[in-house]
Amino acid sequence: MNAACRGVALLSGGLDSGVAAARFAAAGGALLACLCFDYGQRAARREERAARALAARLQAPLHVVPLPWLAELATRSGCRLAPGTGVLPHGTPDAPGDLASARAVWVPARNAVFVAIGAAFAETLGAECVVAGFNREEAATFPDNSAAFLAAGTQFLAFGTRTGVAVVSPTLELDKRAIVAEARRLGFAATDFWSCYEGGERPCGRCESCLRSAFDR
Repeated sequence: MNAACRGVALLSGGLDSGVAAARFAAAGGALLACLCFDYGQRAARREERAARALAARLQAPLHVVPLPWLAELATRSGCRLAPGTGVLPHGTPDAPGDLASARAVWVPARNAVFVAIGAAFAETLGAECVVAGFNREEAATFPDNSAAFLAAGTQFLAFGTRTGVAVVSPTLELDKRAIVAEARRLGFAATDFWSCYEGGERPCGRCESCLRSAFDR
């Protein structure tokens, strides 16, 4: 995919998606829109706030996409990102998460849904790609963060969109340490993102996402 292509970014407000969108723009890509999804997660309001600030910094319009049906499915499946589904799994800096913690926060087909919605926006707006913040580290326990998922998504969209929208991820080959380093290089601070699974006044510092995304890791 040409670095100067037009894209629609999946922007949760977290470290990975924020750095992916910023890298895409820094490489000459044109962001026609950013999408932030509300699927009933505990941190929805905090994520939206961070996504709005990031989108403004990237000079791209933000669309908040409510997905109440996905919220219902997440709750029914026992995903602990949904309020009232139990205590979130906590890790340590040396062991932030594993397959068990990944299962506990799994939202049914989340990234597949997000990519498909992003592709619908891209096709309508005349963008060639969906920009996602996948990464090598989380791909070990979240298969929808992997290079294989990205390639399969692009192949699927070659048939599922009239214009052949691709999926790209400027962070795909990076681990979290490298993404943090890239965030610093691009001029971001830890407070520019909301990566915590919780939605409190401050990041909890104990959930897998906090531990993986910490700037002092």
